[in-house]
Amino acid sequence: MYDLNDVEPHRGGDLIPDGTFAKVTMTIRPGGVDGDGELDKGLLKASNTPGSDVLSLDAEFTVMEGPHARRKFWQLFTVAGGKVDEKGASIGWNISKRIFRAMVDSALGLDSEDMSEAAKQKRQLRGLADLDGITFVAKIAVEPNKDQRYPDQNRLDRPVLPNEKEWRAVMNGEAVPASPTRSRAAGAAPAAPAQPQPAWQQPQGPTAPVAAGAPAWQHPGAQAPMPAAPQPGAPPAKPAGPAWLNG
Repeated sequence: MYDLNDVEPHRGGDLIPDGTFAKVTMTIRPGGVDGDGELDKGLLKASNTPGSDVLSLDAEFTVMEGPHARRKFWQLFTVAGGKVDEKGASIGWNISKRIFRAMVDSALGLDSEDMSEAAKQKRQLRGLADLDGITFVAKIAVEPNKDQRYPDQNRLDRPVLPNEKEWRAVMNGEAVPASPTRSRAAGAAPAAPAQPQPAWQQPQGPTAPVAAGAPAWQHPGAQAPMPAAPQPGAPPAKPAGPAWLNG
């Protein structure tokens, strides 16, 4: 016997409206190609375009709250290869790094202009795998498909930063009107991403089981554990892992 009453209702092919602001959690879908370092082993995805040297991070975004809760969309972020600038650096990777930094700033409520040592330390990752499970405030776009045989898709427009009024409103659980990007209707490139909120502060929806030993922020509903009281005379333990785990 199968009880289907607790299954999410079918929503058809409707998209999240262009310009929607929402809390989203990013999950990385490993592509089987090793990145730099042990933490990113098997994490990246190779391009399926013949002759392409592009390696990407395959990201799934889940809306955490509001009228579009549990809706998902997907996006690839270039981390190596592709077109290069005058210095020989991957243009796609430079763009992705700016987006990832904005995700962290949004998740942790950091001022993007804050370059104090404390803020800089929070932006340091042991590997790209540390971004798995990060929750932040995002502006979501609808990207028209250039091939009319295929439907349009939702995309991350940009992370919303703490200095934007929409960031505080979303963090407070308030309804925020969508703000469509007019230029995108004419086929312009997507804008920069919106800001996130820390995953450990977000209510977690149903997720796939995680492997034993996975970081705490990957476990549904998990909170960062309270640090154990230090023994007399013992030096405090240095936290490991991303800032959204350690606070």
